[in-house]
Amino acid sequence: MVPPTPPVLLSALLAREDLALRRIAGPADPDVVIHWAHTSEMADPYPYLLGGELLLTAGVHIPEPAGSGTYFDDYVSRIAAAGGAALGFGLAPVHDSVPQALIAACNAHGLPLVEVPPQTTFSGVARAVWQLMAEARLSELRRVAAAQQSLAAAASRPDPVPSVLRRLAQRVGGWTVLYGPEDTEIASAGREPKGDGVRRALAELTRVVRPVPAGPRPQAAPPRPGGTALPPGGAPPPDDATPRPGERARPRPQAGPRPAEPSGSSHPQPHPGRTTSDDQPAAGRPASAITSPASATHTLAGTHLAAYALGAGHGFVLGIATPRREPGDHTIASVAAVLLSLLTGEHQSGTGAARSSALVRLLLGASPEAVAPLLGGERWLVVHARPVAQAPDAVAASALGAALGSPLVDLARDVVRVLLPAEREPDPQPGWTLGVSAAVAPQEWPTADAQAARALARAHATRAALVRHGVRPGLAALLPRDEAEAHARTLLAPIAAAPALTETLRTWLSLHGSWEGTAVALAVHRNTVRQRIARCATLLGTDLDDPDVRMELWFALRQREQ
Repeated sequence: MVPPTPPVLLSALLAREDLALRRIAGPADPDVVIHWAHTSEMADPYPYLLGGELLLTAGVHIPEPAGSGTYFDDYVSRIAAAGGAALGFGLAPVHDSVPQALIAACNAHGLPLVEVPPQTTFSGVARAVWQLMAEARLSELRRVAAAQQSLAAAASRPDPVPSVLRRLAQRVGGWTVLYGPEDTEIASAGREPKGDGVRRALAELTRVVRPVPAGPRPQAAPPRPGGTALPPGGAPPPDDATPRPGERARPRPQAGPRPAEPSGSSHPQPHPGRTTSDDQPAAGRPASAITSPASATHTLAGTHLAAYALGAGHGFVLGIATPRREPGDHTIASVAAVLLSLLTGEHQSGTGAARSSALVRLLLGASPEAVAPLLGGERWLVVHARPVAQAPDAVAASALGAALGSPLVDLARDVVRVLLPAEREPDPQPGWTLGVSAAVAPQEWPTADAQAARALARAHATRAALVRHGVRPGLAALLPRDEAEAHARTLLAPIAAAPALTETLRTWLSLHGSWEGTAVALAVHRNTVRQRIARCATLLGTDLDDPDVRMELWFALRQREQ
């Protein structure tokens, strides 16, 4: 298991002139990486190595007659078996030169051997490794941040899906493709991989991350180029760690430069029982890993493949094919997957198109009851909401709509209005004061809007988190509707021309004659309330302290609301 530290190229360390390091044995592979530097004078360092180390030694542990036996061969084979990336041998203070038997053993086992001159301390080598790691991490952070900004800008273009795919292809240096629910290629961008084998393998990989519907599992896929078949479900086979005949058991090699992974990023972690494909290019024996329930990676013929499921249940999958895969590529691809999930989610569900169609029909003269089926309900609630602490903004309004379960949100100057189906009964929301109308048919939306506004005013006045407009049958329901309406018009005629007086009287009566509560609900001064109520009493020619008068006026006001 490689330590979770950003690796650096061994060649970058050798290029440091202040260290004067020199490779004298082993493969001259420019892609060898090291994950840290470790000093040990143990004759068998195997139990203390995690893999990926530059092991530094001054040869204190070497017995004098070692050159004539198998000591060096055993020593180097154990380092290679532990996954050591390279061996650094210090020329001072024990040895004046690197033993020839050690050079021969490193060449035999394919382990890079680095000569450390006397003026270079092991602590200086370790410090240089960490400096290179810090530089790589900073560079990768900047690359990921720039990619995130460019992807967000692409998502705001008139053609968001193709734009995001093109920008992602540019950032990862490969080919990107959006697969639909039926495995069809909806859109693609970038340089397409050569040959059908890579395209087929990528298409098969998408089935790994796409949610499997209820029913029998799919049968095994046909063999891929090279004779390797995918198991049932399309998942690539796990890497075979069993040594081949004549081979020594070796850990997986470290291939390709792996710059620093940015802090807080979510680089794919190996699935239990599998090895990560990022480090296994291996021609002829592909390696793969299921990185999470929503993503998978695979390597075929030197091409790195990745698939990301877009959203829950939508069926869209993002596929990526690149000649090499950097750690930060997963973070960049994840951002693109989130953006594409939002874009394809609207397209797949049809809700966005339905809302647009409903708006167009309303603007062209259709009645509310005609467009209501497009919005998903027959009976509706109107909710008026106001934040407790500050004025509402667009972000807070969208979050409230999401919490209530409706995208039909209107942000006004000091209130947020939400229209939602009656079956989605709203609950109190932390930090908000809510007023909820009665359940109404679409043609009664304006009435419900007024009900929600009054309910909000009452909630604000009584310091309640949520107030519902209550409609219960009462004595007024015993009268014929036309006679009740005629009586209400006659009784309230003296103040009908002054909406402020009518609303003040209604609010004052609903709050049992509370001057303070009415002032809070109407956002006016208490003296203004007193003046308006006195004016109502004068115009109506009645005593508002009489409970019978209050009851009759309340019936009349409620009749006007219906």
